[in-house]
Amino acid sequence: MEDISTDCYSRDAWELIQAFNSQRDRQVLIQKYLKMRKDAFTFFRGTCHLFYQDLPRSSNLNLAPVVWICGDLHVENFGTYKGDEYAHQSKLYQRQIYFGINDFDEGVAAPCTWDLARLATSILLSAVSLSLEQAEGQNLVRVYLDAYTSTLNAGKIYPIGDANARGVVADLLDSLQQRKRSELLDKYTELIKNQRRIEIDDRQIFGVSSHQYELVSKAIDEWAQSQTDSAFFEVLDVGFRRAGTGSLGLDRYLVLVTGKGSPDRNYLLDVKQQQSSCLQPYVTIPQPAWANEATRVMEIQRLVQFAPPALLATVTIADRSYLLRELQPMQDKIALKSGSMSMNSLKKLISTMGEVTAVTHLHGSGKLGVAIGQDLIEFSNNLDWQQEVITYANIYVRQVQIDYQNFCEATKYL
Repeated sequence: MEDISTDCYSRDAWELIQAFNSQRDRQVLIQKYLKMRKDAFTFFRGTCHLFYQDLPRSSNLNLAPVVWICGDLHVENFGTYKGDEYAHQSKLYQRQIYFGINDFDEGVAAPCTWDLARLATSILLSAVSLSLEQAEGQNLVRVYLDAYTSTLNAGKIYPIGDANARGVVADLLDSLQQRKRSELLDKYTELIKNQRRIEIDDRQIFGVSSHQYELVSKAIDEWAQSQTDSAFFEVLDVGFRRAGTGSLGLDRYLVLVTGKGSPDRNYLLDVKQQQSSCLQPYVTIPQPAWANEATRVMEIQRLVQFAPPALLATVTIADRSYLLRELQPMQDKIALKSGSMSMNSLKKLISTMGEVTAVTHLHGSGKLGVAIGQDLIEFSNNLDWQQEVITYANIYVRQVQIDYQNFCEATKYL
């Protein structure tokens, strides 16, 4: 096999990062950059564009079957959500809680190994943050790739839910069953004369201007007219939300709607601006002519998930496309923290992530021109690509660490 290697080198990563983010809100960007200074893994999360800029065009990683990929796959882009009750014909799965990939902002049709190489790199970087031995990090990458391979080879498509989850994922799903909508509402809103209003804390939730309020309310109202119960989506309040890492600096709104009634049966909507995938400049495979970027994200999510999240839709605000989804009580992610779980529990979690990745790739197979399931099964029978992924991940970790040091030096006075 061709040896995939790249020379790690010092460069002005800060200049590249500034250029990529030049169109985003400057004030919010400062918060993003301060967050990225935490460690090399968080820096990696915020620089997906550098990963694909650096991926060699001649690499054998580009020869794998083309699937619908997440694009920005890393260990903290997995989480729980309640599926859309209309998303699957079987009543067995209606409104169940699932564990899966929770962010498709960068999704495109690309070689499946692009997802795998980025996830493997994230495992090695998070292993450093978790103070694991180098051999333990390498072993976790093997666990992930073996789970991905065996799931592909079986060729079966199924959701990860409370019936088949293991370890910390099973514990998380079980704990979420007890969460109530009122608890989520209490987190983001305050009661004023038995009516809820979004609570502005000036840290994660900020006030909006009257003009922004009008634009968002109008967009939600226009979309609601196409829904069965438009009164459900009557806007009660709007706030500006800061969340995530890579997407910081883009517009994101928190919208409180009437739902099934005030005060404890109101619903919260997350309305997030979408821009073109940072993978787009590096993808040579023809992509569908999506109506807009929010439609791309929504449609890819529908293609690859067994049951997409509830209320997944798109709206247009001031000629920009936004992805709309329900903010759910059952929505959560597993944040990896040093000492938070045993090595055995960590292996089960990483194995589940490998399983989820394979099921996601299989579920989207054969749709809109990507590889069919049989192609993926045959791919799983030849394991040479596993070592290529491992080799590249180990090389790229060193590049991330070099770029991270450059970034920290350049931003020390922010």
